[in-house]
Amino acid sequence: MSVSLVSSRRLGRRALLHIGGLSMLGLNAWDLTRLRAHSPEGSPAARHQGNACVFIFLLGGPSHIDLWDMKPEAPAEIRGEFKPVDTVVPGIQICEHLPRLARVMDRLVLVRSMTHRMPVHGPACSEMYTGREYFGPPNTDEALPEDWPSVAALVARFGASAEGLPPSVVLPLYSHFVGQSRRIAGQTGGRMGEQYNPVLIECDPGQPDFSVPGLTVLPDVGAERLARRRALAKELGHPARPAAPGDAVAQTYAGHAEMAYTMLQHKAFASALDLRQVPRHVRERYGQTTFGQSLLLARRLVEAGIPLVTVNYDHESKYDKRSPMWDTHHDNFGKLKETLCPVFDPAMAAFIEDLDERGLLPTTLVVATGEFGRTPRIGQFTQNAMTLSTGRDHWPYAFTVLLAGGGLRGGQVYGQTNAVGGHVVDRPVTPADLAATMLHHLGIDPRLEYHDHFQNVRRPLSEGRVIAGLS
Repeated sequence: MSVSLVSSRRLGRRALLHIGGLSMLGLNAWDLTRLRAHSPEGSPAARHQGNACVFIFLLGGPSHIDLWDMKPEAPAEIRGEFKPVDTVVPGIQICEHLPRLARVMDRLVLVRSMTHRMPVHGPACSEMYTGREYFGPPNTDEALPEDWPSVAALVARFGASAEGLPPSVVLPLYSHFVGQSRRIAGQTGGRMGEQYNPVLIECDPGQPDFSVPGLTVLPDVGAERLARRRALAKELGHPARPAAPGDAVAQTYAGHAEMAYTMLQHKAFASALDLRQVPRHVRERYGQTTFGQSLLLARRLVEAGIPLVTVNYDHESKYDKRSPMWDTHHDNFGKLKETLCPVFDPAMAAFIEDLDERGLLPTTLVVATGEFGRTPRIGQFTQNAMTLSTGRDHWPYAFTVLLAGGGLRGGQVYGQTNAVGGHVVDRPVTPADLAATMLHHLGIDPRLEYHDHFQNVRRPLSEGRVIAGLS
């Protein structure tokens, strides 16, 4: 896990004492700026409903037309090389290279009418993470201070979880492209305030000896000693006279410390992060990959009481400069068949089955999406000149989002695209609608407002509408 004590303000003596206290706990590997601080504006928080959401982000943009919105009657240069296969739901077909998902289609919803207008990775990612149209020119893939707040950050601020745990967790990393100096836009508190960033658990749960050192107490620190240190930290944080205005940073770190202690002492949360407790056959069911084990970890965090878990797809294919991860600008069919589907299919199916078997699926909304789809025509150039005749370029005008659980009626297709999969012809869904649906499921009113510090105005959490007709 990473350490990044980012602040443009000067840290006073008391703030340093709090940081030092956390180091004594063995929390030196924790990214403290990701921990939720209490709202200084007294904003209302949602009452914890027991509902949860897992947002799975497939960086690069999966090819909807080759996976779950196939067009077998279209010309060869559009329909591609793959064949559709029947699923357990009569009348619904998906790609032949997703056999395990085909067997759980009765618990899935294919939203084939997702749409927006941004063809550039970074701004498109921002639109999906935040539910808002990108504010600037489409020429950057890197975060800026004026980024819109992510849904994960909105839940970190306005959500509620049991027993002081963070309402919003991101793993195993923030999405980014190799070679860039900053994360992709729209993943944090942005113009709402970085103090509302979700908790980032930066890790690789696919490692056989995976552990989270940032939430591991040092060997010689028992429960009694930990309690004494917690008491000492509280005493240092409450001086006899009122804190000066400049001590606000220290107060923020005191809140961070309190949450860190809570996580350390919360047995269910600590246990959820320890995959060594999971039987081997369960881990193998998900696949011993970073993505598969991230989904397993997400299931365990939901079970421990975390309302929103964001899982960002990570894979060694990110080092492919032309076609990193789902961004298949060349060898589209080879990459999907040999690299991407063999990782995604078993992991996603196991996740849905596991949630269902453990009684979590009815209350857990699962959302899986990329930032856009791919061009209807193979080799078609729309945005990236690196696209070859064997690839598909970026296409935001129509793509598919996978939903499951959360009270939705499984085994259905929502919306429709035209004969070549290029444009939505029925029941369009925008990123704003998807964001509103996630917030609503978590018991957060999308009409609540936050203060936009960049433009000094009040803004609703979402301008979208909850997707109707899914239950």
